[in-house]
This record gives sequence, structure tokens and C-alpha cells, in this order.
Amino acid sequence: MKTSDHTGLSRRTLLAAAALAPLASARAQATPTTLFTNIGILLGDRIRENAALAVIGGRIAAIGDTEALLAAYPQAERYDGRGKLLMPGLVNCHAHLSATLARGFNEDFGFPNSAKLALNPNSLLSPEERTLMVSIGALEAIRTGTTTLVENVTGIAPAASALAASGLRMVFAEAVRDSENVAGPMAPEGLAASVQPIFSQARREEGLARIMALHSRWHGHDGGRVSVLPAANLAETSSPDLLQALRSFADKHGLSYTIHLSQSIAEVEFMKRWHGLTPPAFLAAHGFLGPRLFAAHCRYVDAADIALIGNSGMTVSHQAGMAANRGVIPPIHKLRAAGARIAYGTDNNTNDLFSVIRTALLTERIDRANSFPEEFPGVRPQPEDMWEDATLGGANALGMADQTGSIAVGKKADLIVVDTQAAHLVPSGRFLSALVHNGQPSDIVSSMVDGRFLMRDHKVLTMDEPALIAEANKVGSRIWNQIRAAGPVTIPGRPAA
Repeated sequence: MKTSDHTGLSRRTLLAAAALAPLASARAQATPTTLFTNIGILLGDRIRENAALAVIGGRIAAIGDTEALLAAYPQAERYDGRGKLLMPGLVNCHAHLSATLARGFNEDFGFPNSAKLALNPNSLLSPEERTLMVSIGALEAIRTGTTTLVENVTGIAPAASALAASGLRMVFAEAVRDSENVAGPMAPEGLAASVQPIFSQARREEGLARIMALHSRWHGHDGGRVSVLPAANLAETSSPDLLQALRSFADKHGLSYTIHLSQSIAEVEFMKRWHGLTPPAFLAAHGFLGPRLFAAHCRYVDAADIALIGNSGMTVSHQAGMAANRGVIPPIHKLRAAGARIAYGTDNNTNDLFSVIRTALLTERIDRANSFPEEFPGVRPQPEDMWEDATLGGANALGMADQTGSIAVGKKADLIVVDTQAAHLVPSGRFLSALVHNGQPSDIVSSMVDGRFLMRDHKVLTMDEPALIAEANKVGSRIWNQIRAAGPVTIPGRPAA
């Protein structure tokens, strides 16, 4: 059925308009040079004050004194940066954008979700509405400082155009599985009822075909702003043949690749029961660990797992906010010490990586405090470590460190502008510390990818924000009213309504 919002636009028309917005924005930005002036610039972990930065052809062309660059680029479009700081954009290595539908619900029922709803919210979404949820997630990502985002789901193709139109540096991680009789992610009841896994060559080939089709259509789109890489959905739903096929595809095309790993006790016990190995050991046995692997979670890992992960040189994508919601603190400091690289992701419900950074810092400090007196509590990690993880760490995981993740001449102009003049940020003895501990996503006033503004002075330029929000609210209200009408939503530890 065709539905319309209060403006009279059909949902199809709304999404089509959102897809065309970046094209109009690009035409409006015909000037090839943007010059940020009188601005602070975060270079590594140091701030250069009252500086200037020139962008030409989507790349950082020069960094220097304002007067010198004004003289060098007299025709440039100027961005007055007084009271502001230019920073590398955030890299979100693990997101499920359509899960924004379950915001305010999925955070509070453990993992896998223990609520026994009469209806599955996702089953009530039409294909257009699913794309709408993905779009509202991308909008949130722009507003909260992300410039590069990995969408890790099965069946990306229907929403690919909308995601590409957002202007974000998008990485499509098409997730596949080949199990016939494993309902992952593994839950305790699934573990109790589990039998010997059976794998399907037909499912494996269908999943690989999806990856190849998406790669053929989208990899390298818009000068490389969109890329595609392979993903195994879960350790418990992957055969050795699938792991080897995905690794071979990644090696052939020079790509990173990803998987969910050791995210629940039930998963670990399932892998031990039916494969005789922990999830990391299973991946290692079949050639899946390696420096181009970035694996989400790694919450439940023992000393042997940590050694395997560290020795492989892989990256752990740490979804600190979702982990904390689920009452888990992964042993990030032990993984670091073993040699693993760390990056960050949002996972479900929220796409605010800015806030993930703070949660990651606090939970890692709490975990490190358990090693006192070897480490003095509350001093490691530092905000500079977290910002590096969230930018260059993510870029490293994606094989993009030569292109993005830090501010340097020659790199892509994937940048965010932060307002430093807010009551919660001044005074500050060290601004990056103040920002990580006290900052708010609303402090991010502008962002750009490939030298094109996605947001400028708090206005998103690549999406019709008011229309998308109104439509998402309408769809969400309808679905959650249906769910409540179908049966009670019992909140753990609270009296029944």
C-alpha cells in the first residue's frame, strides 16, 4: 500500500529525494577549494592553534598559517573557524543501521534479546520502511561525527543507493552464513537444543554470489567513497569452507574482512561442543585470522584466545556502548597488550560513535583497575588513545589508513568541526580530554567527506532531515503500537503493567 506523510509525499518519493540530495549538494559546491581559517587542527595528539587547512579535489592540500594560506588560495571558499577545532572524522567499524527500529527496547534485555515478543518488529517493516530505518541511522551517524561507516548485515543491496546518497564513506560488509540448522546468534536455549551442525553448499554459493554482485556494482563507487568487503555472519553459522572462501575473496581483491566473534557464552560453549575449539581457535584452524580481519566484540575470550588474536595482528572492533548495556566488559587492555589493534563500532540501536568513545574509556579503566597494584587506577587509557582508536584505528582495520583516519597533507578531507566554546568544555586544561569526558554530539557543527560538506553549521545537506524524522517516527509508532497490542512487553526486574 502506498502511504504518505503530512506533506503529501509518498515514502518512495521521500527516499528518492533523499537519494538525489547529495547530487544537488555536489553541484552547489562547484568551488574546488575550501579553506578553513583561524581554526585549531588536531594533528596526531597535538592541537595546532590558529591555523588554516586547504582542501582541493577532496584532499587536504595544505596546512599552515592562516595568512599564508589566504595568500596562496585567494579564490577559496572560506570557513571561519574561530572558536572551533578541526578533527579527523570518526570511523564506525560495526553498525546494523536498520536496528534503529529497536531503539529504546533492545538495549535492556540482554544478549541474545530475552524478550519474548508476540511479534518481531523487523517483520512488520516493508522494504521501503527498512530503507527508511537505515537512512535515519545514517542521518544520526552524520550528526554525531562519523565520516566512515561499516554496514554489516545480510542483504545490503536494497538500501545501498540510500546509503551511498548519504555522502558518508560507506563500507558494505555483506554478511553470509552457510549453516542449515544453527539459529544464530546463539542463545542458551539454542545451545541446549543444538545438534551437530550441517552446512549447505547451496547457501554458501548464494552468499558468495551476493558479495560478488554487490562488489561488482558498488566497490569503488564515487571515486572510491563506497567500498564492499566480505563478512562471515557468525562463527557458529560458518563452515570451514565458507571461512576459506571469504578469506580467498578478500585476498584476491586486497580487502579487509569481518565477523562477529565470541559475543556470548552460549556461542563459546556451542563451538567447544561441536567443533572442540573456542571461536578464535576455530577461525585460526581454518586460516581466517590475520592482519586484515576485524572482528566485532571478542567479549568472552580466555588467555589462549587472546594470544591467538594478538599474534594474528587482527583488529578487535569494540562496541563499548552495547557491551556495557549487556553487562560485559571485554578484556580490551589484555587484547592490546597481546598485540591486537582496537577500533570502535556502535552495533545496534544507536549510531553515535562519539558517545561510544567515552564508554570505551571508562569501561577499560574499570577493567584495568582489577590489575592494581600493577597499574594505578584511572590513568589508562587516555583520551588521546581513544580518539586514535576511533579514527586511525578504524581506518587501519579497513585498509584505509593511507587515505583517512588522521589529518595530513594528501589524505582525504574526511573532517569534522567541533565547537570548543561551550559551558561544558571551557575552561579546559587539555581540550581533547575535556571533549572525550564532557563533550556532546551537538558540539559537532560541521562534517565533510571527500571535501564535500555533509553537514554545515548544524544543517545536514545530504538528506531531508525533517521529512525523514517525521516518517521514521510515524512508522515506529505504528509498529510498536502493533507489538503492544499483540501482547505485553515485560521489563526485567519491573512489575508487570
